[in-house]
Formats: sequence, structure tokens, C-alpha cells
Amino acid sequence: MTFLSPIEMGRYRSIETLWFTIGFLCLGLIGMGADALAEDGGTPVRAELWTHLSSDAKAINVRGMSAHFDDSGDRRVLRLEVPELNVALGEIHSSGRGIAWVGLPPPAEGWDLGSAECVQARVQNAGATPAEVTLWVVGSNGWTAVGDSSVLKPSESTTLRCLLRETFPDGTPKIDPIRIKEIRVMVQRADTAAMVVSDMIATGTVEPWVRPTGRIDVPDMVEGSPAPGRRVRYRLSDDPDAEIYGTLYLPPDWNPNKRYPVIAEFPGNIFFHAKACWSTGRPEQCQMGYGITLGTDAIWVSLPFVDRETGQIAEAGFGSREGDDTAAYTVRVIDDICANWGGDRDNLILCGFSRGAIACGYIGLRNDTIAGLWKGFVACQHYDGSNWRQSRMEDAIERAPRFRGRAIFQVDNSGSADNTGGTANYEQLMAHTDPAVKWTWVSSGLGSHATAMFLDDRPSTQQLRQWFDGLQR
Repeated sequence: MTFLSPIEMGRYRSIETLWFTIGFLCLGLIGMGADALAEDGGTPVRAELWTHLSSDAKAINVRGMSAHFDDSGDRRVLRLEVPELNVALGEIHSSGRGIAWVGLPPPAEGWDLGSAECVQARVQNAGATPAEVTLWVVGSNGWTAVGDSSVLKPSESTTLRCLLRETFPDGTPKIDPIRIKEIRVMVQRADTAAMVVSDMIATGTVEPWVRPTGRIDVPDMVEGSPAPGRRVRYRLSDDPDAEIYGTLYLPPDWNPNKRYPVIAEFPGNIFFHAKACWSTGRPEQCQMGYGITLGTDAIWVSLPFVDRETGQIAEAGFGSREGDDTAAYTVRVIDDICANWGGDRDNLILCGFSRGAIACGYIGLRNDTIAGLWKGFVACQHYDGSNWRQSRMEDAIERAPRFRGRAIFQVDNSGSADNTGGTANYEQLMAHTDPAVKWTWVSSGLGSHATAMFLDDRPSTQQLRQWFDGLQR
């Protein structure tokens, strides 16, 4: 037997300890995968979320600003320059100022955020005036987004954090962290602005995401010809404005020799508020129609508000000529769907959320031609006569008798604080609508200005689906 001297034994133990330490660290790094040991008491921090994007920034979605990556220093930063933030960029605030943004798409395999607590970024105001900046994590399929915002003075910095498990007041998740469409940095309420964004990472660890029972996914809008089970960008072939489009969804069992009910849907107004609302004002964000039918046995078209003066979709307001151009476009869309895609002219439903709900009456009853189309309305959170923009109650009362359908379904639209079925806000319209029309008033319980309630099996949505089925008989 060989014996080690005390000096040799000490060396052996030192080497053994060294190798044990190295092995432990390696196992720890393997266990953390892409995570790294981080600040804040060892909270896991993942790699920066934009490493898949090239420095030329060609893949990012930029609107109303210039954006480029600066990789010259010891870390990547995103530099944003907003030369003039004007109302033409979208929503009109009381300040008369608009919105600009940059959207960062995920890698091809998506971001692995199913167990992440939040997404954060460091933002510095590099401009000469105060500006509001918002960091958004945007879910797919128009659910909504989670955001964090701050008004920064010149040279001021802050870390914005978007909580991925944020919920609506009733506990419904705002986004699915496994299905993220983009991360967006938005500048609002400023004349000009310059921002430097850095350290865009996911932090923290929570229990793996579990999909809510009964939750459905609205199909993404894709390019191409309409086909069963697909939702495509839809343009009228003879429309002079190529930038004006809607979306068209044909049910999986679609057959050119059959006729199908049609649900036409208007989107809400463009509006972004980190703690209250995410609404793009564009037709691809619509989701009520898909939720009503569960994507089966009906054609679903999402409609734009039309601005013929600019040749663009009107993200804010009712469109040119106070909505007359939107009404004319809607009639042409319905005619096309009934002539070419199997729409049943005797089973046409108009629905909408917020601005879109107001449009059920403001646009859908604008004249006898368009008013004669509809068998039913579904309005969520507002209705014609809400005194928003041109929708005044005295004019809505004149439009109301034009409705010649059978029923109107109202979601979260009563005058009572808890939306439990009161009709205080719209009793005058009910009085001027044909008494044979059946009105239904329900509360979703969501507790927020959003449309997520239509994507699950809550009682109000089940009642709406039964209402729609009954309306076809």
C-alpha cells in the first residue's frame, strides 16, 4: 500500500476540490440551459432577445422612426430617432401627438418564454425633450399585449418590465408566453424623440405555462388565396387602393356548392395604454367572429375602416366622408362574399368591439342599402349613440329604425357599473327600434377593455354561441 505524505495529501485534496468545483459549475450551467447566473440574488437571466437579428435591422418593423443596432461598444444597443411625431401616425391624443414604434420579431423557433417571469429592457432618453416610452410584449392572434411605460426626461434612464403572466381582473391571462408575435418599443406624446434601448432580456423563473382549458387560437392572417380553414388577407379585385384590405376566413368544411352564414366584424380604434388597452385599429386584430363560431360552419370577414383620401385603412375614426366610404366598401365586400365565396345573404351578422361596436349602428345602419343586409348585431363595449366622434345619440335614434333584423346581442354594454344587464345607456335606441327585435344583454366578467372573453367557454360566450345558432333557424 502506498501512503501519501501530508504535503502530497494536501495537494491531492486541493486538486480534488478544484475538479469537484469545476464539475459542479458545469452541471449547473447545463441545468440552466440558455440561462446565466445573474444579478438580483442569482435570479436566472436569459440571453438577449435580439441576438438573432442582424445589425442592419432589416427584419424589424419600423413605423414613424428610424432604428438601427449599434454593436460598436461592449454591448448591443438599439438607437431610435423620431424626427416628428405627428397625428398621421395613428391615434389622435388630446395632446395632438401621435405614435411611433419599432417591432422586433421572434426567431424562427420562437422565444422560449414559457417559464420566464418577465421581459425587460433598459431605455434612455437621448433626446432634448421629455417623451413617453412603452415596452410591449405582443401576443399572437390579437389576444392583447403586456406593457410597461414611463415618461423620461432628457438623459433619464429606466428599466421597463413586462410581466408575462399578467392577467385581466378576472384572472384571464393576457397573453400566451409561448406564442409571442413581437416585442415592441413605442414612443408616444412627444414632438421629437431619441431613445437608446439596451439589455433586452427575459428574467425570472415561474412554473411552466399551462394553457387555459377551452382556450382557442384565432388563425393568423396569411397571404394567398382563400381556402378552407385559412384566414387570408382579402382585397376586392377591382378596388383602386391596394393598401385597403380585410381578412377572410373560410370554415374547414367549406364547399363552393354550399351556402354559409357570414359574420362581418369591425375592429376597435387604435389605442395603446400599457395598463389598459392594446388595439391596433386594423382588421387582422379582430377575433369576435372566430370566437362566436369556434371557427366552424360560418364565413368570417374582418372589415377595415376606409380612408379614400389617403388610400389607407383608417386606424382611427370611421374613415373618410364621416364613414360613408366605409359603408360603401362594406356593401361591396358582402356582395363579393355572397357572389363568390358561398355567403348566405339571408344570414348576415355584423359585430364589433369598441369603435367596431359603435359602427354596428353608425356604419351598419348608415343608409337603407347597408341596413337591409343584417339579420343580427353583436356589439361589445359601446354601441351607436355613445357620443364618440360622430356617433351622437340624436343621430343614432334616427338610424335605429333602419334595423330590420331579428336580434341584437350586447356584451359588457349596459349602463350599470357591473354590466349585469341594465339598459340605461341605450333605452332611447331600444324605443326607436322595431319592438319585434329581441335584445340580449350579458356581462362577460373580463373586467377590461379587450376581447379575450370570446376565446374561452365562459357563460356569456356560451350564451352568445347559442344565440348565433338559434338565429340561423
